[in-house]
Amino acid sequence: MRGSDAVEQIPHSLNPGLHLLDGYFTGTLFDLSTKNTGMLKAMIAACMLLALACQQPETKKTTKDSTAAASLAANTQVRQTPPDSTVLEGSWYLQPVLPSDTAAGRRPTLQFDVKKSRFSGNTGCNNMNGKFWFGAADSSISFSEKLVTTKMACTGYNEKAFLKSLLQATHFKVQNGVMILMGSDNAELSRWERKPSAPATSGKA
Repeated sequence: MRGSDAVEQIPHSLNPGLHLLDGYFTGTLFDLSTKNTGMLKAMIAACMLLALACQQPETKKTTKDSTAAASLAANTQVRQTPPDSTVLEGSWYLQPVLPSDTAAGRRPTLQFDVKKSRFSGNTGCNNMNGKFWFGAADSSISFSEKLVTTKMACTGYNEKAFLKSLLQATHFKVQNGVMILMGSDNAELSRWERKPSAPATSGKA
């Protein structure tokens, strides 16, 4: 029996990948090209999944690093931003309303040290100092009643009225460089400026 006869006994329908050439069947029992294509696709898919798996930790790390950097920048900005205290810090001079405000020949002054929550100045007669509190958010302010003053007598000057007005202040506002102290009823108590606009007068004829 010839080899071709043995091969011809194999039903061609069982393996469409076999081809008859010169009386012999050639080919393989399996379509290797189709199999290799499937394996190649599977390998490509596996590589893609592996690449994504490798990139995900890096993405998370990058996001985490970015978040940390943004937080650090925000904290640094907060630390570098000075508190809103410059509106009060420094010296202020009373704007006289009546001649009696400068009856002793001096202009009342206030000097704020915001960091230490202390103030000093002059009543228009005696030097003074004490503690004060203020809130930048609501513009509240108050002066401690336990302030210390010198004891010089000033004829014609009502120092008690000045100190009473100062202690009645509950809030303030600054407009065009002028600080206005107000009471609980929003009534204006006094006005203060950074530099004296006019020399103090005694109010005496």
